[in-house]
Amino acid sequence: MAIKNDHYTYRVTWSVDDDEYVGLCAEFPSLSWLAEEPESALKGIRNLVADVVKDMAESKEKIPEPLASKNYSGKFMVRVPPDVHRALAIKAAEAGVSLNRLASSKLSY
Repeated sequence: MAIKNDHYTYRVTWSVDDDEYVGLCAEFPSLSWLAEEPESALKGIRNLVADVVKDMAESKEKIPEPLASKNYSGKFMVRVPPDVHRALAIKAAEAGVSLNRLASSKLSY
């Protein structure tokens, strides 16, 4: 039974270890579902998440908010060693862009 208006983040990938497709949900990293077909892995993980959400609601546990529903500021801090910071600052200056723009372009790949 799938959740109505399910906005969770799902992914299906191949598992070499299990020799099957594995369905995953980013908001529930401890859950997975194995199946021979990718469509079955997706359906399986969605049904499993629905069951877990139902159980959590019944026991009044906090249910994870879908990543798609969260608001993001566009800001986060990344700590790097000073030599990496210097090298990036030099590359940004040589490219004629801000360090922020250089880092953003590198992270967007």
